[in-house]
Amino acid sequence: MTLPVIDMSGLRSEKAADRAAVGRALRDVCLDTGFFYVTGHQVPAPTRDAAMAAIREFFSLPLDEKLGADKSRSNCHRGYETLRGQTLEPDAPADLKEGYYIGRDLPLDDPRVRSGKFNHGPNIWPQSLPRFREHLSAYYDALLDVSRLVMRGLALSLDLDEGHFDAFTAEELATLRLLHYPKQPANPAPGEKGCGAHTDFGTITLLLQDDCGGLQVWDGEAEWIDAAPIPDTFVVNLGDMVARWTNDRYHSTLHRVINTSGRDRYSIPFFYLGNPDVPVACLPTCLAAGETPKYPITTIGHHYEEMYGVTYGPGGAGDDR
Repeated sequence: MTLPVIDMSGLRSEKAADRAAVGRALRDVCLDTGFFYVTGHQVPAPTRDAAMAAIREFFSLPLDEKLGADKSRSNCHRGYETLRGQTLEPDAPADLKEGYYIGRDLPLDDPRVRSGKFNHGPNIWPQSLPRFREHLSAYYDALLDVSRLVMRGLALSLDLDEGHFDAFTAEELATLRLLHYPKQPANPAPGEKGCGAHTDFGTITLLLQDDCGGLQVWDGEAEWIDAAPIPDTFVVNLGDMVARWTNDRYHSTLHRVINTSGRDRYSIPFFYLGNPDVPVACLPTCLAAGETPKYPITTIGHHYEEMYGVTYGPGGAGDDR
C-alpha cells in the first residue's frame, strides 16, 4: 500500500469544478488513512532548501551553543529541545531525536503575551547563525499559506462552503519543529525509536523530510506503511481536531519514525493549529439522523495545552515528526 498524491493547484482555480475535484480527492483519503502527499503547493524549492540547510547547520553546532537557545529560556515553548527530551509513545523509551520549536513571533508587549496566553510569545533565535531567523521565518509564512489552502479544500470535502473555516484560519497559531534523528542504534533498547507511535494533537500537519525515509503510517489494521520521501512534495496528515470536528469520520492516524538509514535524518513538520479561541464542535454534515457528537465542544488552545502536558508533564510542549 502507498499513500496517494493530491495536486492542490486546482484549489487556486477560478473554476468551481476544479476546486470541487480536489475536495473529492481529499474526502477519499481522509475517509481512509488521513495521510497523503501534496504537489502544487507553490512553496519554492529555494525556500525549502534554505530551511533544510538552516536546520542542518543548527544541529551541527556544539551542544553548549545549542543550549544557548534552550526552550527552558522560553515562556511559550520555543527554542532547542535536547536529545530524548520527549516521549510520545506511552511505556516506550524517550524519543531518539533532538528538536527546535518556532511559532508565531510575538513581542513581549503584545497584550496576549502580557496576559500569559498559552503558547503566545517571542521565538528564540540562535545568536551564532545570523540567517537562521530569515530562512525559517520565510518558510513558516509560506507554510501558513499552504495550510489555509488545505483547510479550504477540507471544507469542500465535507460538503461545506469553502470559506467555512475562514474564522479558524485567522489569527491562528502554528508550530514549526526542526528535528534531527541520529541513526538508529545497532542494539536499541526495547521499543526505542526516533519517534514513538502517536497521533498529532492539532489540525493538519505538513512535513518536509530529507531523503532518509523512516516515517511510517499505521494502516488501521495490521501493518505500517512507509511514507517514503517524494521530491517536491509535502506529506500531509490530519490531526485530532479534524477527527473531533468530523465525529471520527476523518482519521487522525498513528505514525512513527524509525531511522534505519544509517545516516542522520532531518525533517521539518509544520503543525497548523488554527485560531486558539474558535470553538471546535461536530460539523453538521458529519452527523447522521439521530446521531450525537462523540466529543464535547472544545478549542484548539484548550486541547493543545492539555496534550502538551501528556508528553512533557505540566507546562511542557509536544508533537513531532
